Amino acid sequence: MLTITRKSGETVRIAELRLVAGKIVPPAPARRAGPAATFPELSRAAARAWQPVESEALGAWTLRAAIQEEPGEARPGGAVAGRRVGFTRRANSVLPAGDPGLPVAEALEAVRQWYADRRLPAYVQTATGAEGTQELLCAELERLGWRREVTAELRIGALAPLADREPGPAEVRLSRTLDDAWLHRYQRFTRTSPAVRQVLTSGPSVWFASVAGTGEVPAAIGRCVVDGRWAGFMAVEVDPAHRRRGLATAVMAALAAQALDEGASAAWLQVEADNHGARALYEGMGFVVHHHYHHYRQAEA
Repeated sequence: MLTITRKSGETVRIAELRLVAGKIVPPAPARRAGPAATFPELSRAAARAWQPVESEALGAWTLRAAIQEEPGEARPGGAVAGRRVGFTRRANSVLPAGDPGLPVAEALEAVRQWYADRRLPAYVQTATGAEGTQELLCAELERLGWRREVTAELRIGALAPLADREPGPAEVRLSRTLDDAWLHRYQRFTRTSPAVRQVLTSGPSVWFASVAGTGEVPAAIGRCVVDGRWAGFMAVEVDPAHRRRGLATAVMAALAAQALDEGASAAWLQVEADNHGARALYEGMGFVVHHHYHHYRQAEA
């Protein structure tokens, strides 16, 4: 059987006898109106914008962790033991950027042990669909029994048109400080911890945006990391009761204007492939797909 990895990261298998002809297909030419960008450049910018609490090098691979200790519940007869989790896959996965210095199977065993020592599942983040991405590594991970759990798009666009968008009546507050009200709107964790705060405040130049709601919790929030010519947008969330009022656009326009003031000219963001509403929103803002990235998890024994 032959294994073929598509640019989306999906793999298919066909019988070798059914293959009539084959050739190496070069990367597709850029078909975007957005800024020119390479995969290594964007990968580095994304990594700097979402930094782990702990990291270790394995050749050109970086093992990353941001651990939360969640307490157990109080019950009659004693508390149930707590659990240890990682704050987001992005901060708790291997970022392969070249040769790990070992055969891939041995490197993955070292990865498994590193995360097992921290009582975390082992994840590897890979990318497909652009020049220099990791289709071959994806195929090798699947051959060795690793399973893809999540696929997302990394999209890019010009920054100035985003800043020029009509923000509407919403007043957006920008701050360097990550406060409790902003965290109450953010939905990617169950309990605030030092790891959550450290990851969210990491990056070259970090800004937090919020739009006031009916109570203390904001109606909408967003995060932006300015890094040279790039502005990365993350954690754009809107209270379901306030959706379809342009609040996400207002948040991103305010953050984009701040990034322009700091000298940035291009924007990037990440959105999961099955988040159809967010994908449609970002397409309307002019963001186009540069590449896909995936998180592979070691299959349970």
